[in-house]
Amino acid sequence: MKLKERKTVKDYEALPEGAPYQLIDGELVMSPAPNFQHQRILKRLFLKFYEKVEKAGSGEVVFSPVDVYLDEENVFQPDLVVLLKDSLGKITEKGVEGAPDVVVEVLSPSTAYYDLRKKKEVYEKAGVKEYWIVDPEMEELEVYTNEGGSFRIFSKAKKEGKVKSSLIKGLEIELKDLFKEVL
Repeated sequence: MKLKERKTVKDYEALPEGAPYQLIDGELVMSPAPNFQHQRILKRLFLKFYEKVEKAGSGEVVFSPVDVYLDEENVFQPDLVVLLKDSLGKITEKGVEGAPDVVVEVLSPSTAYYDLRKKKEVYEKAGVKEYWIVDPEMEELEVYTNEGGSFRIFSKAKKEGKVKSSLIKGLEIELKDLFKEVL
């Protein structure tokens, strides 16, 4: 039985620009376009992060697709990436090289396994300081902080209530505003 050949950053960078793949644990994983509800949630999150980070002059917020290079076998395209002032040097022509301060993933049926397992583990080891997981189906939002190389739940809400950031002063997300269907 032939083992699957592990892919590296070099293989990933050989893909055509805009190819819908991420490099996860040495495997090229296709990421289909997200649904409309996913994008609606992402927009609302971006606006909240933008207000508390960029407008406050404390860093930069970008949304997918942007490549985040974490090691030779892991190049992800998180839904939302936050780099605070001290991390802005990680921005390069290629994307972000190294762990962002905050990563947000909005779960989709095709990517939930990776977001909840493999990518979460890599983010943790790479030193992402805060990891947000948004579950549109369950109307749940979890915020993890990295303490000594391990993620610990910091803030969590389901269906109602709000969550907050440990890193970004004043950033709170009210779930009823995040998951509502229309503006």
